[in-house]
Amino acid sequence: MKFATMPNGKPDGQLHIISRDLTRAAPAKAADTLQSALENWSDIEAALQQEYDDVNNGDGDTFDPTQALAPLPRAWQWLDGSDFESHSKLMEIVFGIDPIETDGRPLMYQGVSDRFIGAGEDVPFPSDEDGIDFEGEFGIITGTTPMGTNIENAENHIRLIVQINDWSLRRLAPVEMKTGFGWVQAKPACSVAPIAVTPDELGSNWRDGRVDLLLTVHFRGEQFGAASGFEMAHGFHGLLVHAAYSRNLPAGTVIGSGTVSNENYREVGSSCIAERRGIEAVDNGEPSTPFMSFGETVRMEASLPDGSPLFGAIDQKIVKT
Repeated sequence: MKFATMPNGKPDGQLHIISRDLTRAAPAKAADTLQSALENWSDIEAALQQEYDDVNNGDGDTFDPTQALAPLPRAWQWLDGSDFESHSKLMEIVFGIDPIETDGRPLMYQGVSDRFIGAGEDVPFPSDEDGIDFEGEFGIITGTTPMGTNIENAENHIRLIVQINDWSLRRLAPVEMKTGFGWVQAKPACSVAPIAVTPDELGSNWRDGRVDLLLTVHFRGEQFGAASGFEMAHGFHGLLVHAAYSRNLPAGTVIGSGTVSNENYREVGSSCIAERRGIEAVDNGEPSTPFMSFGETVRMEASLPDGSPLFGAIDQKIVKT
């Protein structure tokens, strides 16, 4: 199934069922909002599936993804991992920090969840001297997940898959990291592609708790990267187990993969500017690619191998507040 949230003057918008080819949409009957659907999933899943079948058979109206809000405009929790080891290694070079000793534990922080930005909205920042950077990620949205969920049962709690741009302010990040208290200023609200999908929509490209698809990023008139989401160290099931170790996860918890990155980054490119700068530092002794300036845009999208649309595109311009 595929879902989007359209504006209706309320903070959580109106849940819509979206056709598989992303051309048609109909307001959901079984739930007003995606949060409500997630909280009542076991009771209404069959009804949602029937509505999805109806839209695929011609019900609904023309769908304009540029008008959609984030699928879940606000959430109880946003937990972002950093589960691509090649990215972590390059960030150590960019920030000049020693390798983080994790003893095999996933890296994860808790960020802003009171608002997720729609994929077509302009994104405001206070200054483009702060090192504005995009970070292309995949993410999951959970159902209610009990504390202590084990790896064998973790995927049963994954309801939806999404595509995320986790904005970062790179010049502020190392300052906040050194305090030991975590990020606040360096991590503003994220953007989310217009469509949230159930894992079965990926077919064989959802395997071992990972999205086995390319995340294609276009920036400054060129393809900036097309890295695969499959090279996660722990997978989404592992990140979910980590997050639920000492807390219950409410329905609607969003968990991010961290910046999609591959070991052969020189061939496939990057999903963020900081990683490109890390490669330049390794190859040339210093970075040369500047961070974003006001008025610039970034586009990122993942499709199925046959070119079929999946999440829709994140296509945004940054502006001054």
